[in-house]
This record gives sequence, structure tokens and C-alpha cells, in this order.
Amino acid sequence: MKRLVLKFRIWKDNRGQDLIEYALMAGFVAVAAGAIMPNVASSISTIFGAISSHLQNAAAQGGGS
Repeated sequence: MKRLVLKFRIWKDNRGQDLIEYALMAGFVAVAAGAIMPNVASSISTIFGAISSHLQNAAAQGGGS
């Protein structure tokens, strides 16, 4: 009987632990991406605005060719 009790004490189900760890990691990545993206979006908008301005100036001057 003692062996049976010891078998149940040793036996553990750890399958759910990995899922929780992955979910927490995904949450941390989502929070970090949310914190970074507004700055990145603003920078990208500035870059595309500058490119658009340069293209409009080049088109107004006849394309430079």
C-alpha cells in the first residue's frame, strides 16, 4: 500500500505549465510591441512624408531627366 501512495506522490501532470508559460511570454511580447509601435508608426509616417515631399518636388521640376 505504501508503494501505491508513493507512486501517486511522484506522478505529476506538468503539461499545463508550459502552456501558461507560453501565454505569459506572449503577453509580455504584446505589451512590449504596444509600447514600441506608436514610436515606430510615427517614425515611419515621417519618413514616408519626406519621401512624398521629395517626389512631389522632383515631379514639379520635370523629373530631373
